[in-house]
Amino acid sequence: MSEPRLTALPEADSTNLYCKAHLAGMGHLDAVWTTCQTAGRGRRGHAWQNAPGQALYYTILFKEPPADPACLSLASGLAAARALEDCFGVECALKWPNDLLLGGKKVAGILCEGFGGAFVSGIGVNLAQSEEFFAAADLPHAVSVAGHLGRPLPPDAPARLAAALSRRFAGDEDMREFYRLGFPALRAAYLARCVNPGRQVWFDGGEGVAETVDDQGRLVVAAEGGARHVFSGEVSVKGIYGRV
Repeated sequence: MSEPRLTALPEADSTNLYCKAHLAGMGHLDAVWTTCQTAGRGRRGHAWQNAPGQALYYTILFKEPPADPACLSLASGLAAARALEDCFGVECALKWPNDLLLGGKKVAGILCEGFGGAFVSGIGVNLAQSEEFFAAADLPHAVSVAGHLGRPLPPDAPARLAAALSRRFAGDEDMREFYRLGFPALRAAYLARCVNPGRQVWFDGGEGVAETVDDQGRLVVAAEGGARHVFSGEVSVKGIYGRV
């Protein structure tokens, strides 16, 4: 089997859409990236803010579906956190299910989609945007890697991070175990970075104290009336993104 390809695009409407449109010519774990994405989408219909030249937009294609596709976003968050540490020495936390945090602010988000028996994981990482950019975009709880570090990144930072992401997706032994066995192979590593357990959380239909993430990737919440297992939807966490 040939090595997965990593392709740089000058611009894309959406790297997820690009992979869908070019599915026939792409192989398993092939990926594309750009620093200008004109029609990206957030999860659950959230607005998208393009940052030409200041962010990385990356999508990897899974032509061979993982054992547990429903947990692909959690696995992708862990791979992205490790890739950011590889490149920039920053330690990202994870807000369930798949936001990456630096200093309690969102530095990256993930959108996984399935189509025609294949899956894609799209990862957007804030690299160089300023505080003024986020203020103008009404994103007070976002941060860039450069902003967190307090210094500019080298010009090749997007290319380096894209390569590190592909290495993590293809090369990590526990990622390979995830593809074969599902989320239990990554659960301990995911929980080690997850900020939700022990905090008050609000979810669609209730609130309580998050206890853990179970083997199915569900957030387990101690709520009135008993434990709730939350699998999808928005979850607000006390002390994160200003929720107090």
